[in-house]
Amino acid sequence: MKRSTLRYLPLVALPRLDVIRSFVLPAAGAGGAHHRGSKSRGVDPAEGPVFVATSNPREIEATNCAIDYSSMTTLPRHPADDDANEILARTEQALRSMQESVLFSVSAAEDAECDEAEPAPEDEKLVDVDGESVYANSYVDLGKVDTVGFDYDYTLVTYTKELLELIYDMALKRLVEEKEYPREMLTSGLKFDPFFSIRGLAVDRENGWICHLSYTHKVAVAWEGRHRVSRKRLMDEYSGKRSLSPHERKRRLRPLNDLFSMAECCLMADTVQFFLDGNIPFCPRSAVNDVLGSITGTHISGEFHKLVAKEPAKYFEDKPYLKSVLDTMKESGKRLIFVSNSPFWYCDAGMNYVIGPDWRDQWDVVIASAGKPSFYTEDNRPFREVDIGSGKVKFKQVLKLEKGHVYTAGCLKELTKCINWRHPLSFSPDENDSPYDDIYSPLTTPNIMYVGDSLFADLVDAKREFGWTTAAVTPEIGWEIELQRNTDFIIADRAIEMLLNSLRLYQRSLGAGIRTKDDLEVMDKMERIVSRWRDEQTRLLGNPFGSVFRARYTPSLFAHSLRRYCDLYMSNVGSLRHYSPQHRFYPESPKLLSHEIRGKNPECCDFDDPMFDIIC
Repeated sequence: MKRSTLRYLPLVALPRLDVIRSFVLPAAGAGGAHHRGSKSRGVDPAEGPVFVATSNPREIEATNCAIDYSSMTTLPRHPADDDANEILARTEQALRSMQESVLFSVSAAEDAECDEAEPAPEDEKLVDVDGESVYANSYVDLGKVDTVGFDYDYTLVTYTKELLELIYDMALKRLVEEKEYPREMLTSGLKFDPFFSIRGLAVDRENGWICHLSYTHKVAVAWEGRHRVSRKRLMDEYSGKRSLSPHERKRRLRPLNDLFSMAECCLMADTVQFFLDGNIPFCPRSAVNDVLGSITGTHISGEFHKLVAKEPAKYFEDKPYLKSVLDTMKESGKRLIFVSNSPFWYCDAGMNYVIGPDWRDQWDVVIASAGKPSFYTEDNRPFREVDIGSGKVKFKQVLKLEKGHVYTAGCLKELTKCINWRHPLSFSPDENDSPYDDIYSPLTTPNIMYVGDSLFADLVDAKREFGWTTAAVTPEIGWEIELQRNTDFIIADRAIEMLLNSLRLYQRSLGAGIRTKDDLEVMDKMERIVSRWRDEQTRLLGNPFGSVFRARYTPSLFAHSLRRYCDLYMSNVGSLRHYSPQHRFYPESPKLLSHEIRGKNPECCDFDDPMFDIIC
């Protein structure tokens, strides 16, 4: 074979096989439904590993039914093709050498840490560069941004897991008391599980399944209650292609896109599982609508808002860098706009806790109960002023938004009228002219940046309709980066790359002719091993759906939307403290197609590549 210039994997030393931790895989035929609070699991034997419902992902390592790494590094052999078997044997050897190298390097690093004399002082500890970075999907010059708007929930303030537990419990109670669901649901141990759901899922109204969609709207993984749906059922339900037409998607799928929806997702799955366990007949569409309605009712009622406002230390996380970020922006001459869908008294409670009672002094405009996304899409919603003392809405007409006051409702058209911001290149000398009609209106400029957590409530219309610069708060970045540094995750990631490379080499050795039954059987077995490694990655991420940004092996619909509608994204607003208010962000290479990514590199690297000479 011709020598390739491609280096297959960055070589890093690995742990020895004799100290590798075991995988957690189900024994054949294992299974059983469970209620929330139980650590048993429902298993679909055709689907491989399933998620262990536990409140602590570290407990997963202690579960039984373990199979050693070696079972996933033993590759099949072709009964009649020696060249193919040479590829398989060398891949097997490379996999095991890679594992030993990684484990060894981790062990050496741990020994070096133990040899350090004293830990660094708190103020000298290095920042987690990856987790605290601001990532760019497009070129952004912050120096040209003159106005920055912020959402409130999960943006300026973030919450402890106790908030989602509270919303879950209140919504469950509503189901029982208002929809007459079985009262046993209140005493059966149903509780919010932070390790079950992720953002960016969708619920199918027709069957109650919780689905994780790829960027092509293909259902990568689905769960019915706490059972993973088998591939066969997915194919049968979705016309043999695991996806729905645009019309069907609109009718059947309800997105669960924001962080509040994680409670929605859990309650949905637990309700379905409760009915399945009790052999209780139910209509999935009605159950989905009832759960969604109970969550919405909990939000609208303001019940949880009142409890959170009374105990801010219990429900709000500390934000030590928020004030400095806002102060820096103000000092650089940027205008700050506060736009939240939450009522003012609730916003006031949270901002008082994370910044202090004078928090409104930093903002040029404060808008509560804005009603996004209608705030962006409608043009005839007038502003009303909120009485700061009583929280009541005043009757008087609002013609100008003043600093220090609080407003509600409104829309972008009214915002530009009431503030009368004008683009410096405006041709109109008449200040009475509406800036909304100006070709250089601030409504359609990238010089306004909006920062929020909800793609479709906060950011999509701001980007799509008005061309604003958008920045998404995605805390999952920090969590996943930390988990992906796990030694087992690194091994799994590299094993998948090596196995896929081996499959490409294997096919190249077979040539372009018709494949025999033996040829295809070896490929099938190899693909099943790849699938098991991917299941292991999902397990290590600590939830049954895997990465928020990946739907199995393809980008998720959430990641696609993040790339399409958001110029910047970060784990939290505090990440901006590492950047000048005139910082220029340059995106990574925006290559999307295989031929762009591969470039001049071949489809696979040969075993006579120096890389393989080292590790083999």
